[in-house]
Amino acid sequence: MSAEILRSPGDDCIRQFSIFADNKVGRLNDIIMMLAQHNIHILSICTVDTTDSAILRLIPDYWEDAKKLFEEQGLAFSLNEVMVVEFDSEKDIRNVTCALTQTEINIHYTYPMLMRPQGKCGLVLHLEDNDMATDILSSSGIKVLKLSDLAR
Repeated sequence: MSAEILRSPGDDCIRQFSIFADNKVGRLNDIIMMLAQHNIHILSICTVDTTDSAILRLIPDYWEDAKKLFEEQGLAFSLNEVMVVEFDSEKDIRNVTCALTQTEINIHYTYPMLMRPQGKCGLVLHLEDNDMATDILSSSGIKVLKLSDLAR
């Protein structure tokens, strides 16, 4: 069972899964092992804990393969577009937040990337307007990544 908020197929947007899982010992490991067994790599991961359940947010290298696997396994998830920005050090985070604040783009949440080519830092952003944010951040000299920049 999935809920999706996406652009058309074939675009180069980065997709994030929010998987709704039981809050029990080993559930996160089960999902990670399932992805590994199907050669799907996790590029970024974040968990949000509640009393009875957990939300596992993750970005795989190939979202179509992960979606098919999650559906086959009967996992409840939503699929959303997120933005990933690249920078040289944590000091550059303020450039991102300042640019978005000046244009009044709301940041719903952020979390870091696990791995990036060329050893740069990456930050996942869930925003209210990705298109406007891409324009603003790019014009501010901040590199906004696409799926093709992340996939292996």
